[in-house]
Amino acid sequence: MRFTDKVVIVTGGAQGIGKEIALQFAKEKAKVIIFDLNDEQLAATEAELKTYSEATAFKVDVTNLEEAEKNVNKIIDNFKRVDILVNNAGITRDNLLLRLSENDWDKVITVNLKGAFNCMKAVSRFMVKQRYGKIVNISSVIGIMGNAGQINYAASKAGLIGVTKSLAKELGSRNVTVNAVAPGYIKTAMTDKLDDRVKEEMFKRIPLGRFGEPSDVAKAVLFLASPDADYITSQVLVVDGGLI
Repeated sequence: MRFTDKVVIVTGGAQGIGKEIALQFAKEKAKVIIFDLNDEQLAATEAELKTYSEATAFKVDVTNLEEAEKNVNKIIDNFKRVDILVNNAGITRDNLLLRLSENDWDKVITVNLKGAFNCMKAVSRFMVKQRYGKIVNISSVIGIMGNAGQINYAASKAGLIGVTKSLAKELGSRNVTVNAVAPGYIKTAMTDKLDDRVKEEMFKRIPLGRFGEPSDVAKAVLFLASPDADYITSQVLVVDGGLI
């Protein structure tokens, strides 16, 4: 098992892609901690994770730096280390620019970009001290190619790529790698809400002829967090079936 006894934090880990990432780490015997805000899903996912490995669910608002730091400190107090952080927490508030409210712009940037910043800031000082760490940020192909009606989401995910590349340069000398995964169209509750016409158009543009599964993203994340990727940092691994 590649991750036996590794301490892993997955934000937005109670549902969707985050849940699948957490499950894959648990199946490889990591000690998994999930951050999320949904009480019901937190409890259910924690119970599922515990069938494979040691797991804990924390109700955490990642947009609050003090809250992120407080909960990371709890993890350090308990496990004495943190090895892997996966910044997966994210939301969408789609609309064309002329109809996009300031609040919807701010909310997406705050959750998707500031939330990742808060968690990276909270874990980095411990990773630097232990001279080991893996940070994997979940970006999106939208942050690379853009998409009409998603300028807030595209900005947040493009920003996350910039953060990834910059932080990799800051932490590399301390043996901490920072990479990103950019999923394409992945079948989740979030993408299920899209209009059927949008789904059909997207499907036509995917050379592999299928939509992705959360497990496709999870496998990429686990690779970047594994010893197999020890000499890989500042990279963006696109998981999109050839979409872009």
